[in-house]
Amino acid sequence: MKRRSFVKKAGILTAGLLSSNIIAMAEEPGFPEVRKAVSVRRFSSRAVENAISEFNSKVKNKELAWLFNNCFPNTLDTTVNYTVVDGKPDTYIATGDIDAMWLRDSSAQVWSYLPFTRRDKALREMIAGVINRQVKNILKDPYANAFYNDPLKTGEWKEDLTQMLPGIHERKWELDSLCYPIRLSYRYWQQTKDTSLFDAAWQDAMKLVLKTFKEQQRKQNEGPYHFQRTTAWATDNLPMQGFGYPVKPVGLICSSFRPSDDATIFSFLVPSNFFAVVSLRQAAELFRLVKGDESVAKEMEAMALEVRQALQKYAIIEHPVYGKVYAYEINGMGSYHLMDDANIPSLLAMPYLGSISMTDATYLNTRKMILTEDNPFFFKGSAAEGIGGPHIGKNMVWPLSIIARALTSTDDEEIGKCIQMLKNCHGGTGFMHESFHKDDPKQYTRAWFPWANTIFGELLWKTYQERPHLLT
Repeated sequence: MKRRSFVKKAGILTAGLLSSNIIAMAEEPGFPEVRKAVSVRRFSSRAVENAISEFNSKVKNKELAWLFNNCFPNTLDTTVNYTVVDGKPDTYIATGDIDAMWLRDSSAQVWSYLPFTRRDKALREMIAGVINRQVKNILKDPYANAFYNDPLKTGEWKEDLTQMLPGIHERKWELDSLCYPIRLSYRYWQQTKDTSLFDAAWQDAMKLVLKTFKEQQRKQNEGPYHFQRTTAWATDNLPMQGFGYPVKPVGLICSSFRPSDDATIFSFLVPSNFFAVVSLRQAAELFRLVKGDESVAKEMEAMALEVRQALQKYAIIEHPVYGKVYAYEINGMGSYHLMDDANIPSLLAMPYLGSISMTDATYLNTRKMILTEDNPFFFKGSAAEGIGGPHIGKNMVWPLSIIARALTSTDDEEIGKCIQMLKNCHGGTGFMHESFHKDDPKQYTRAWFPWANTIFGELLWKTYQERPHLLT
């Protein structure tokens, strides 16, 4: 079934079924057991279980403790397929209700567990397996965003008008798809000091990332990537014979699709280009560390500088109310799009990804703008307020945006408000979802969305460590 169709039909249907079950169980004392039973969990981490026990014993708000117990281990409980291939860890991470591995989602799904790898060898090896699998996927096709566990499988999008290969679920070029594996590799190295993963295959994958980024600067031509799909959904297709609308080659990197898997309007997607800057610098540092390859490291750093300078020149817009703000998309010719989308990278989440300072004046102006209805995808209702996007449509708030808002705030009141909204908007299920209606949390999409669950657990753990008074 098509992803968008699955989300809108199956997700909301499941919401109704789960809601009725919760109502039936509500008479029981405490909160219902909704986490997978131990016998059917896909992977278990001693360190993560210890963190859950600690949180439950110290946090007196029983609903938050219940949510942390359900959400934080959800990726481990439900999506991990860990094996050893040719003596090396190999891990396939499904995105949840769609049995495919996104480069972005798989990185984000295990990110929250990295601090626990120093106390859990099995967890460390599992995440090492994710990096190894991502390397294989990038080498297979750097323009694909999602892959199957079976390298010979063909799926529903095999007829897309692009270069589809067996083993690829979807081939939407999203700049952030190649940034996320770098982020994961770099943080894995910081946490473990293990450099054994950064072998010849990893180095080849990083060189291919650099090559792909350069192709999508489109300085000489439009590059090799094009994409078209037979569909009624405009955001699942690219105009102009599958290359998208023209851009002026100013040094920025084109992204044909957003992190939501929706087509960009102007191909220079600003938050993804900011993400590429920090990713290129991280990859350069690892290249120096592992291989001593100064030429590749310098090439990556030079490109990072070029993109950064182009962002400062072209991505900042003078807004009549908010002053200097970052556009969401631009084309290098003066056209721009002012909005934000819930998916990460977003303008809101840039400090979370380390791609901009939380005190950057233009970011702060942008934040003010996108957290109001001057952002066409900011929705405020009786249940919650937050950012959504065209992927699901009007009035649907994404928990990811509320979580990103809290993770990029230093204000206790704002963080507390975000946690309260999230606590009130799980629709009675004990889990986060892709989106929910601003006036009715029981109308939601994707009952099984581990990325949102795990990053919500990350937010609660961070708050417990830094601001425990907000959890009472």
